[in-house]
Amino acid sequence: MAGVKLYHTTIGKKIVMALTGLIWVGYVVMHMFGNLKVFAGPGSETGTINAWGIFLRAFGQDVLGHAGVLWLVRGVLVVALALHVVTAYQLSRLDNASRPVAYHGRHYVRTGIAARSMRWGGLFILLFVVYHIAHMTLGVPSVHPSFEDGDIYHNLITGLGSPLAAAIYTLAMVVLALHLYHGTWSMFQTLGFDAFERTSAIRRAGQLLAVAVAGGFMLVPIAIVLGVLR
Repeated sequence: MAGVKLYHTTIGKKIVMALTGLIWVGYVVMHMFGNLKVFAGPGSETGTINAWGIFLRAFGQDVLGHAGVLWLVRGVLVVALALHVVTAYQLSRLDNASRPVAYHGRHYVRTGIAARSMRWGGLFILLFVVYHIAHMTLGVPSVHPSFEDGDIYHNLITGLGSPLAAAIYTLAMVVLALHLYHGTWSMFQTLGFDAFERTSAIRRAGQLLAVAVAGGFMLVPIAIVLGVLR
């Protein structure tokens, strides 16, 4: 009950945003790490992206069965995403309710594009996640031109071979970088790690995370379009 009461407060909602965001930060880092294995080439040899896919499905199968851990992780991610989106909406409503008279004009003081883009950027990322699942996980025929279940390398090469698809993924990574940077900063503030003497270090860490993750993801569609990966 105490947890429910805390959630109904602004700080409680911000804590939920921070923790669910942290779950997704961990996921995108691991996902980026796995994607880069595409540069090891096709096939299922150790170190390739197809071998990584096999490992993810086999991990923990003695306890939860084949792909059991993978589905458990997916479940956690879905719950975390739902909580993140709902809580963001609720915080937005509370923010609007706190100033019933709308501003005649907005003057952004000491805020950058990362802070100002959090709402629309979050919506864009949500729509991209839906597209990405249809494209690379489900292989919906109207979205992916030549999906083969289990052949991640092939699916990436054919799925991102279109300049339009590559552009969508690249744009999504730019938005993700902005979201990660400001989201990381907000997360540290909410969890109480933003002491003055650590401010610069936290900002640099957020910038490094955003650039590393987004850049790592971007390498794949760019390499495919340029013909580096075939």
